[in-house]
Amino acid sequence: MKYTNIIAAVAFGLIFAACGNNAQPTENTDSMNTKPVPGTDGDKYVPMDQRTGDTAVVYFTRDLSANGLIKAYEQVNGNISGKVAVKLHTGEQNGPNIIPREWVKALMQKDLKGGTIVETNTYYEGDRYTTEQHRQTLKVNGWTFAPVDIMDEEDTVTLPVVGGKWFTRMSMGSHLTNYNSLVALTHFKGHTQGGFGGSNKNIGIGCADGRIGKAWIHTTPNQNNQWDIATEEFMERMTESTKATIDHFGKNVCYVNVMRNMSVSCDCEGVNAAPVVTPNVGILSSTDILAVDQACIDIVYAMTEAEHHDLVERIESRHGLRQLSYMKELGMGHDVYILIDLDNGGQRITAADAAKDLKPFVNKK
Repeated sequence: MKYTNIIAAVAFGLIFAACGNNAQPTENTDSMNTKPVPGTDGDKYVPMDQRTGDTAVVYFTRDLSANGLIKAYEQVNGNISGKVAVKLHTGEQNGPNIIPREWVKALMQKDLKGGTIVETNTYYEGDRYTTEQHRQTLKVNGWTFAPVDIMDEEDTVTLPVVGGKWFTRMSMGSHLTNYNSLVALTHFKGHTQGGFGGSNKNIGIGCADGRIGKAWIHTTPNQNNQWDIATEEFMERMTESTKATIDHFGKNVCYVNVMRNMSVSCDCEGVNAAPVVTPNVGILSSTDILAVDQACIDIVYAMTEAEHHDLVERIESRHGLRQLSYMKELGMGHDVYILIDLDNGGQRITAADAAKDLKPFVNKK
């Protein structure tokens, strides 16, 4: 083990010792001996006609290109100003499924001049575990056209979690508070632990720092399994982390989800990701985090059985749909939305319309 990893391991132990048995900085339950109870039904999909509440707006284009990304972003960027953080998953070395660098470069050169790509180090030992490894991986993957801020490179900061049941605050990379606005630029796909990775996962895991925040989300102290927290409890912890970040930015945040190269694996798995079998769809954007993730899920469920079988199995087996219901419970957004087709004059369409006539995925190498 490298010297830096030894330091991290020691720090990890000290953090857990200070945080107590529930792996969180401050208890916010009625009793110090009472553990919160996770919600249920994270494996049950709720169709649109069974949802209630106010309506959000989600924009959709089938144009999977730099132009499509720009078009989707420009619908939702009205409150993006000042020093802008662009949160995206830059991937493990040579990962095949991340958002193409050329698309992001074109977007930043046109609409986000002066913006900074932001990331944090990983909780697992891989290509981005230490800052030194992370910087090398950024070079390998071509993220060299804009500044990249590894937000936990120097320190951490805690942000309040208002209304949470697992946390009263979450530990983030300290640089997060240097920014005025946040653009969540997300590769929507499956996820080994979360079932699916949308904007909620991109922010909730991606802004939590690599040693403290991610540990609070993933691991019960004194467990041999680093990833023992799972299903509904994991979804809720991750979502509370997201809430801390988006509450911090208020109205100065927007979300763009790219439904392309959707393996059941996260981009954390790099070249070891499971083969893609789900068709490419398009790009969605919103100022409502729940609405944009819900719309992606609705499109997946509107696909044919052959098209969505693997991805739906991954989502439901991990109880990943609890991400959506918990975002709604926390007041983070709306699961009822209007879907606007940017390719056809802004007409309203359904998720089923967006999922029509999809072409089988072809791995273009």
